[in-house]
Amino acid sequence: MSEGLARLLTIMGSGETAPTMVKVHRAVRDRLGPDAGGVLLDTPYGFQRNADDLSARAVAYFRDSVGMTMTPADFRTRADLEGHKGTAITSRMAAAPLLFSGPGSPSYALRQWAGTLVPGLLAEKLALGGAVTFASAAALTLGALTVPVYEIYKVGEDPQWLEGLDLLSKVGIPAVVIPHYDNAEGGTHDTRYCYLGEERLEFLETEIPDGVFVLGVDEHTAITFDLDSGQATIAGNGRVTVRVKGSSSMLEAGEVMPTAQLLELAASLASGTSGRPDAGAAPSAAGASATSTTRDAAGATFAPQSRSPGAEASGTPLLQAVRLHEAAFRDAKAVGDASAMVAAALDLNDELWSWVADPNQSDELDRGRAALRSMLVELGDLAAEAMRDPAEQFGPFVDLLVESRNLARAERRFAEADAIRDGLASLRIEVHDTPEGSTWDRS
Repeated sequence: MSEGLARLLTIMGSGETAPTMVKVHRAVRDRLGPDAGGVLLDTPYGFQRNADDLSARAVAYFRDSVGMTMTPADFRTRADLEGHKGTAITSRMAAAPLLFSGPGSPSYALRQWAGTLVPGLLAEKLALGGAVTFASAAALTLGALTVPVYEIYKVGEDPQWLEGLDLLSKVGIPAVVIPHYDNAEGGTHDTRYCYLGEERLEFLETEIPDGVFVLGVDEHTAITFDLDSGQATIAGNGRVTVRVKGSSSMLEAGEVMPTAQLLELAASLASGTSGRPDAGAAPSAAGASATSTTRDAAGATFAPQSRSPGAEASGTPLLQAVRLHEAAFRDAKAVGDASAMVAAALDLNDELWSWVADPNQSDELDRGRAALRSMLVELGDLAAEAMRDPAEQFGPFVDLLVESRNLARAERRFAEADAIRDGLASLRIEVHDTPEGSTWDRS
């Protein structure tokens, strides 16, 4: 169950399954608990022919290098969310302490996630407990705007923004994410800024709304936002860059700062004061209080005024109730208490009905209905198993005992043969000896 878990958002520029990021993944694992597992959200590379190989490699990396069990979501296309398979996918994501996603195409992933429960489930983790680690292509989707990298760099489309998940603004960080920020693969041509180069990024910056900044994350580098403490930690081989309208300030690996100070840094860049606040100086208003906001010279806000950095993103009473009923259901299943499982499902059903009249809860109601469907599917699977003909379940074991009895008779160990027959009879299984061999049935 995820109640009481740390709320962590980790953004990686690249290297998400490389040795350089092992310590970052382990730090997240340790905060969640040594036995915590996760779900690999494989959508960004779902269109690739080698998707199965990518998933297998990621699962092996987390198992062998991080010491964590990851389960692929198996969500490659929107069609995967249909029927029982879709119910199982959303159930796995809801129950997982960690949701991880990495390489592929941000625009493809966003098309598959649009109109589904995925954006809400991600926000739910950060609001009510759990971790989200997004790297590379997946990291691009976190902001209000997203760069369609393949379309621009490979296909030659004009530089443009797509609508992103806007998950960052929900936790008080109004930014667009640019991973692979220090990329140098181009050699003789500029492939910094996730293959955009300076000229394209300058153009795209003109279309960023006031109050939104660029958060650049170098390759093999990560920034982790602890939404409970309001702290940001940079780790890895490179730097994290805060950039506003062409002005930049870099944060070095190993730095830990209040998230509010990062927002203050963005505001100072927007206002033309590009110097970083003195780390040894007394906290400013933005750094001293998590409820304050920071504005640039034009009055643009760098944190939602109604929510501080790291505040709950969507911890509505209904959503909290859904999670509590899910936890009760999982706990009951773990101890084999079918009656308590049914009770949890019925309680969730009652909870959903009590909110039906509220028109403002549509997303949360969809989330709750998905949880209820998942419970019903699991109960149905258990019922189907229980209703199987018992002979199908224990038949192979009886066959083995009958063969052992036949062998004992052939070797004239009659006392042993009789003991096996009497033992089966005590279980209401009769053995019949015929010229063609021994058979059995239930009496």
